[in-house]
Amino acid sequence: MKRMISAGIVSVVLTTMPMLRPAFAQQEQRGTDGARQQGADASRGYSIRALGALPGGTWSRALAINDRGQIAGSSDSASGAPHAVLWNKGMIFDLDPSGAFDDAHDINKRGQIVGSGNTASGDVHAMLWDDGAIMDLGTLGGHNSSAEAINERGQIVGSSDTAAGQQHAFLWESGVMFDLGTLPSGPFISASIAWDINKRGQVVGVSTTATGEQHAFLWERGTMGDLGTFAGGSFSSAIGIDERGQVAGVSNDVGGFSDPQAALWSNGTITDLGPPESIARAINKRGQIAGEARSASGDFRAFLWQHDRFTDLAMLPGETSSVAWDLNDAGQVVGESLTSSFASTAVVWNKR
Repeated sequence: MKRMISAGIVSVVLTTMPMLRPAFAQQEQRGTDGARQQGADASRGYSIRALGALPGGTWSRALAINDRGQIAGSSDSASGAPHAVLWNKGMIFDLDPSGAFDDAHDINKRGQIVGSGNTASGDVHAMLWDDGAIMDLGTLGGHNSSAEAINERGQIVGSSDTAAGQQHAFLWESGVMFDLGTLPSGPFISASIAWDINKRGQVVGVSTTATGEQHAFLWERGTMGDLGTFAGGSFSSAIGIDERGQVAGVSNDVGGFSDPQAALWSNGTITDLGPPESIARAINKRGQIAGEARSASGDFRAFLWQHDRFTDLAMLPGETSSVAWDLNDAGQVVGESLTSSFASTAVVWNKR
């Protein structure tokens, strides 16, 4: 379950397809000087381990983990080009040595991986990797698309350009891409993105509204419903959903676009989880939530939330920020640790 809300959390806007999943900040190439340490301690009983990059690569990021502990993400190669990768049993695998499939966003228990890659025409398309075979999922009639999540039934969600040039959430199933549409729209831009899908086929994401705002949605059985915002808010986005239908994401309140905060939707109620400038990206069946928040020093720190308590997952020694992208039902969390210049290393946090 991977979810991208842009750098700094605040700039959560629907945008053109190639920019759907920018890095937490610009990734900066650097040499591998051995400064990064394996098995460094994180806070409150969690250890952090660097996953490494492809041979000759200088950066990596982990975006998704399944219940078998397999991790999907991306890394640069010796040439500097990004590649979709899989970490499995302590090894890193290049999913497409040609580099066309360059960003893996999610992985299910069957090991199927979805993301995006470049086509011969120069467009970006949603892609599915399955046991070594890569399938271009196509678009809704436009140029670009991106797959964000896949469930255990092989249903895939993401967003695509339409023939009319709009950006719409989609559901891909059995070889067909379905347009999920948007929330009721007015005279403003009409757009939507689907970020996650659970085993029941419930889909969550963000859509423009009739008033020009952006609201979290839940799509189920052909109907897209508005999940709303904190009281007086103008923005929200639903990023992860568990098998019970609980939704993790972000919303603002009467403060406008300032200080969006991590949110949990459950049983028709939205709950403010925490500090200003925080985001909840993923939720598992135990109700644990992974995300990040701005620290007192001004950097972002990955967290695990459970039973109204935040655990700071910290970062690799000598680094300044961390981002949590996903977690599995065992409570393993994956993401990235960053230097002050935003050079990134994929990491996994494990409970000791």
